Amino acid sequence: MSNNEKKTGSEIVWESILNNEINTVFGYPGGVVLPFYDALPKYPEMRHILVRNEQGASLAADGFGRIAGKPGVCISTSGPGATNLLTGIANAYMDSVPMVAITGQVSTSAIGTDAFQEVDTTGLTLPITKHNFFVEKVDELGRIINEAFYLANTGRPGPVHVDIPVDVFKDSTVFEFNGDVDIPGYNPVLEADPNQVKKAVELINDAERPVILAGHGVLISKAWDELRFLVEKSEIPVITTLLGMSCFPEEHELCMGMLGMHGQAHANFAVHNSDLIIGIGMRFDDRITGKIDEFAEKAKVIHIDIDPAEIGKNTVVDVPVVGDCKNILSEINKNIEEKKRAAWLKQINEWRNKFKKIVCDVPTNNHLKGCHVIEEINKVTGGDAIIVSDVGQNQMWTAQYYKFNNPNKLLSSGGLGAMGYSLPAAMGAKIASPDETVWAIMGDGGFQMNSQELMTLIQDNINIKIAVLNNTYLGMVRQWQELFYDKNYVATPMKNPDFVKLAEAYGLKAYRVKNFKDCKDFTMKAFKEKGPVLVEYVIDPEDNVFPMVSPGNPLKETRLKK
Repeated sequence: MSNNEKKTGSEIVWESILNNEINTVFGYPGGVVLPFYDALPKYPEMRHILVRNEQGASLAADGFGRIAGKPGVCISTSGPGATNLLTGIANAYMDSVPMVAITGQVSTSAIGTDAFQEVDTTGLTLPITKHNFFVEKVDELGRIINEAFYLANTGRPGPVHVDIPVDVFKDSTVFEFNGDVDIPGYNPVLEADPNQVKKAVELINDAERPVILAGHGVLISKAWDELRFLVEKSEIPVITTLLGMSCFPEEHELCMGMLGMHGQAHANFAVHNSDLIIGIGMRFDDRITGKIDEFAEKAKVIHIDIDPAEIGKNTVVDVPVVGDCKNILSEINKNIEEKKRAAWLKQINEWRNKFKKIVCDVPTNNHLKGCHVIEEINKVTGGDAIIVSDVGQNQMWTAQYYKFNNPNKLLSSGGLGAMGYSLPAAMGAKIASPDETVWAIMGDGGFQMNSQELMTLIQDNINIKIAVLNNTYLGMVRQWQELFYDKNYVATPMKNPDFVKLAEAYGLKAYRVKNFKDCKDFTMKAFKEKGPVLVEYVIDPEDNVFPMVSPGNPLKETRLKK
């Protein structure tokens, strides 16, 4: 490109996205982004996925970002288009997912006049983005888009929002792509302080009852090999957060599963009785700590995280180690002692046997339960699919019964807990990794929040498998009402449409499974289909998720049944 060649703002944005190695975006056009869409045919290498609601765009970008390891891009018009993006942006912010959200805005001359579809989008996104930009001049546009991608995907990943007035899309300027980024004051720490690494090594070598709490940061930094080396050399049991699942093979003898509110009882007891907790890329949030005042009272804490703001936020930390998980674990592994911790592992295995989770038995009445569905999906996929769960009971059954033995295979809305996540996020995941099998698992409530994206699957030939667990309730809310509100089932019973007919109306193949006997055959049938398929599994209305730590209680009070 010659130095004096002018480009419109629209062309600059499309070229900048492509120059950042992204060739798929998720969007929905509208008034102020029409100049932007008008320029799209000039870039035939760009694939645009037309979602049916802007929330679908931001959640699909989230799924894409988690699997691709680079920013997912979502696009909307101003006003309601932008506000519909917010749930997906907030989700990416809480789960540290790289995303660039581009919104159109009314013209710069109309800002502040309450013009048609004018909303202060930068004000709305400020608390739920890593950074945001309002572009006032076309001359700034190329630099800003490049900085947005850089910020989204470096340090602790997250969403970056760019708000572009319609006149900036139309204006022209000389443009030549420059990949250099210089942002004064933004210097993510990747290498840890050697003194802190030394202190961490000393604590690990001296510990008798250590546990590793592995979180999403292990997957983000691709540190699963370094984690496994540490675990096997020092014989430390690994317990994962929900978003950390699949960072360590679950069939490994040192994998103790997930901890927390619906974690394994033996994992919760191990944490409660440990003398050292090594938190890696996780936040010590309330869903895993239970009552914070009684969380691992006997343990010292090492916290490894790239974001210093997370360290000490929720629990007292003895040795903070700031930096990239992969780099830090590599340094720790150089000096870690080879150890056997037979007595500690024996104790955990005794808890495992004593407090064994409720087994998903073959039912005598042929009734279908949520655990049966997840176990069948696990069998037909061989534990090697990308699984995208929604939020609620289906999410916890997925975490408990699917066996993740390969890295970065579970996507879920962890921090935000956004129902409706799984269908659009699964679309994004499939586009990021088209050769992998992708299953979206959801309840009947979550499915209906974004069921319109079934049409996106057909229009764009996105082959995912959809499991709808239909219990005719908002299941997790009903469970809480049963346990804590005397079965006062207010606003949780659901009258549902015929999900099979609905899916068929969109053009999908669809099946209904009403009992345990048919579960295996129809799950395999869906798996073998070449296109997108929906399977409705009619499960027991009062099927509950256990183990469970009641809200406000410590991990030691894990309950196995009602």
